[in-house]
Amino acid sequence: MIALTVNGQPRTLDADPDMPLLWALRELLQLTGTKYGCGVALCGACTVHLDGAPVRACIVPVSAAAGRRVTTIEGLAPASDHPVQQAWVAAQVPQCGYCQPGQIMSAAALLARRPRPTDTDIDEAMGGNICRCGTYQRIRKAIHLAAAIQRGEKPGGTR
Repeated sequence: MIALTVNGQPRTLDADPDMPLLWALRELLQLTGTKYGCGVALCGACTVHLDGAPVRACIVPVSAAAGRRVTTIEGLAPASDHPVQQAWVAAQVPQCGYCQPGQIMSAAALLARRPRPTDTDIDEAMGGNICRCGTYQRIRKAIHLAAAIQRGEKPGGTR
């Protein structure tokens, strides 16, 4: 039995300790917002937060999450009103939408540590997240917008 906290709720999983966290979330907890992309941590579709840090759930064994806090896209903001989610809609980022949960989780982790990210900060933080639709410019715009929303500013830098 593996005890962990998922989206603020204590959970106990009867799982093989080597099972990837991704499959524990999707199959055992029915949290299907976290997507399977490549299975080798190259695309970022499976990004979740582990104690606030972005990790690729496809390669993290569920045993590595024991006693820790896991946040999935479902737990980022239950009303889907996190500043990143608001900005994603405002900037019209999604196309196919498949990579969006991982993109959003990486962006939220970035803004938690850098409330005023530069383009370089964004490029570095998002470098492991692939968007097959190529919406990278909109993603960058949305992250800047989310940072402004998070700081209580209106677009353009005013309060």
